[in-house]
Formats: sequence, structure tokens, C-alpha cells
Amino acid sequence: MREWARRLAMVGSAGVVAFVAPGAAPPPKVHTVIIDKMKFGAVPAAVKAGDVILWVNKDMFRHTATARNGSFNIDLEAGKSGRTTVRGAGAIPFFCKYHPGMKGILRVTK
Repeated sequence: MREWARRLAMVGSAGVVAFVAPGAAPPPKVHTVIIDKMKFGAVPAAVKAGDVILWVNKDMFRHTATARNGSFNIDLEAGKSGRTTVRGAGAIPFFCKYHPGMKGILRVTK
């Protein structure tokens, strides 16, 4: 089915059609960082201010994802996940409060 037809079919009985205005900002992108084997996994390369980081703890230990600048602090029990929205651009070093040797840097653009 063509995209326009699919969207029209989704209108339903309310008769309301929603359009995204040209030039409107796209929705924030969700990036995932996996925590496993006592380390942070690959840090996403294309993070922009306003994007969301999904932190997933696949380890058997409790961890945090804590920004050194105080912009986020996600406390994750084993097997849990949490989200944070990145607000500003720049390099944001982060670490685990329980295991300070675990660290990384988010590089965020505008």
C-alpha cells in the first residue's frame, strides 16, 4: 500500500488527518547503550541534543549511567533499563557510581 493511502486508512471514523508541517523538527532519535560484562557497550556516534539514550543493563550487577556534569543519573538494577534525554551539545563524560572504572563519553551535536 502506498504511504499516502496507508496514512489515509489510519484516519478512522474521527475524520481527522494529521500532517507534519514542512520544516518541522523530526521526532527525537532513540539510541541504545548496552551495559554488559562490567562495561558500557558502544556509545552511539550520531547523538543530537534532544535525542534519547536508552541504557540497558544486561549485567548481573546494579549499575548507573551518571554524567560527570550532572545532566543525568540513571540507576539500573540488574536486567533493567532506563532513559534520559540529552539536553545540550558537547562531550559528556559518564561513569558508573558503583564501578568507577566503567566510563565513556557521549559526543552530542546540536
